[in-house]
Amino acid sequence: MTKAIYPGSFDPVTNGHLDIIDRASKVFEHLIVAVLENPRKDVMFSMNERVQMLESVVDCYDNVEVVCHQGLLVDFAQKQGVSIIVKGLRAISDFEFEFQMALVNKKLNCDIETMFMVTNNMYSYISSSIVKEVSSYGGDIRGLVPPKVYSMIKNKIFKRSNNKTTK
Repeated sequence: MTKAIYPGSFDPVTNGHLDIIDRASKVFEHLIVAVLENPRKDVMFSMNERVQMLESVVDCYDNVEVVCHQGLLVDFAQKQGVSIIVKGLRAISDFEFEFQMALVNKKLNCDIETMFMVTNNMYSYISSSIVKEVSSYGGDIRGLVPPKVYSMIKNKIFKRSNNKTTK
């Protein structure tokens, strides 16, 4: 069975992420969407919330599994019996970083291959960071994220704003 891992922080999941998940699910018999803890990122959603968010939008795929992981991706891949990492690219700036990460992963485990998928150009400007920033200022993020995720983001921002006003 051909298995692959599509890793990310998915904070929050965007339509660009879903584009890669959809296309990778057609290439591989089994796709593991790995929600990774990245200590360098300031997250809006907890690990459990991000897993729940992803599970709610990939439930239509029989061959996609959502898991969380902390630590080195190559170690996780090896434990899962996976030798292919799928990375989505929006722009050349993504490639520079992801290329460097692919080389590091190859150095850490020579059996790991990285496959780059270029996102559909209609999603090339979308990032989780942009979604968080636009939504934090009350901007309309419909079309940037799946409808189920939209409501989760709006609820999170509503709770945050209520917490600030009650302090």
